[in-house]
Amino acid sequence: MARVSTYLNFPRSTEEAFGFYRSVFGGDFNGPMHRFADIPPAPGQPPLAESDRTLVMHVELPILGGHVLMGTDAPESMGFTVTPGNQVHINLEPDTRAEADRLFTGLSAGGQVEMPMQDMFWGAYFGSCTDRFGVRWMVNCMARG
Repeated sequence: MARVSTYLNFPRSTEEAFGFYRSVFGGDFNGPMHRFADIPPAPGQPPLAESDRTLVMHVELPILGGHVLMGTDAPESMGFTVTPGNQVHINLEPDTRAEADRLFTGLSAGGQVEMPMQDMFWGAYFGSCTDRFGVRWMVNCMARG
């Protein structure tokens, strides 16, 4: 089933932030808190810094009305710099790859593609962009066809 969520980036404080959000909203995380150490090594890429291995790669917390808050650490050692305006993405999870491509093409027109739509190691068809108004979007489709 398609859904929309909010994705937050933090400068090495995702675990603390999501502990706080869980204390406010209650409930449990959807699945485990994934760590950067869980990422398989990529050919030609430098090894993960030891200080980054325990950082949060992905976490999900249902908050209100079916809305899901998601988050990740964005370490500078991986080329990220969190600044006001780039720490929030609207995450779209369409039901089909065709719909993912349609949404991504429309949103990225006149904007900037950060990552083109492609198959990812977590099993999704994923891409990210900033639209022409400066809003950051992620499209994450789990459908195979």
